[in-house]
Amino acid sequence: MLLKNILVCQLASLVVATPLGFDSSTLPSLVAKIGHASWDIEGFAKDNPIGVTTGGAGGKKVTVTSAEDLVAAATGHEPAIIYIKGDITLPERLFIGSNKSLIGVGKTAHIHQNGLTVRHVDNVIIRNVKISRIEDNDGITLQNSTRVWVDHNEFESDISTGPDFYDGALDIIRASDWITVSWNYFHNHYKNNLIGNDDTFRDIDSGHLHVTFHHNRYENCGTRGPAGRFGHQHVYNNYYEDFHYQALHSRSDNQMLVEGNVFRGDTREALSTYGLVIPEDSPNTCVCGDEELDGFANLGARNDWGPAGVNITQVGNFTDAGYKYKLTPLLLVKPVAKLAAGVGKI
Repeated sequence: MLLKNILVCQLASLVVATPLGFDSSTLPSLVAKIGHASWDIEGFAKDNPIGVTTGGAGGKKVTVTSAEDLVAAATGHEPAIIYIKGDITLPERLFIGSNKSLIGVGKTAHIHQNGLTVRHVDNVIIRNVKISRIEDNDGITLQNSTRVWVDHNEFESDISTGPDFYDGALDIIRASDWITVSWNYFHNHYKNNLIGNDDTFRDIDSGHLHVTFHHNRYENCGTRGPAGRFGHQHVYNNYYEDFHYQALHSRSDNQMLVEGNVFRGDTREALSTYGLVIPEDSPNTCVCGDEELDGFANLGARNDWGPAGVNITQVGNFTDAGYKYKLTPLLLVKPVAKLAAGVGKI
């Protein structure tokens, strides 16, 4: 127990030491010794009725440095592991086939101009890629797809342009299912993660949209971290700093299990199940907000709300995610997120 306490204190102090040359590649082994976080796939993308998400495992391996080569490698449904190197400007959205792993090389992989779409496919992994400033569309859209792991990526734009100049950083829609979103860095982006994009799609989305969000870092954001309709989201051990308007929003009969998250800085509302889509989220719909049905939320392990408000109007029945996972103690959530979320950490 003494050794474990020493390791906890050591890890908590690393965020201060990092600028002085701390090698974050040693972080996984240190946390593994403590036993309170996992760098491997965890959550609904691992434990589900279909099977573990493996992406392109067992398929061909290819390194791409151009948009043309990336499009060619990502097309079709044969297994493939695609290593992305350098800046790539996509002339149009990239549609990724089933059984693919897109993995950035080091800190170099950077997607510009158009984002990624995972539509009507199964078994996809996207890791270690930066996606920035995708105008009037999502950075990544998951639509009618199953078993997707989005891990250790970076999403960034500019919130000074308002909520609608850029769309979602990562949106999950149209009955997509069995998704894990882990260790990503979302920053300077207004509308981040929307789960279920229309309150009239009850018949399409109900029974789907099982999504795990864990160990993501959000900084200088507006809304949707995530916002969900009609599904089930397990949200744990994420770090929110200056999430200005509303972070977690469960609406339209959605269920959230929320545990072990930390909120800091200028964050007005950490969690709400009130159905109103706040005006700051969608001013193009109504300047007074957009009324929907309330959602549900359950609180598992203790959260640290910081200065942010919480408004739970309905407690739901989603109290157990149904899989094993490792919870990071609240003391460590901030330093772990700052050191380990984003690109160049896998």
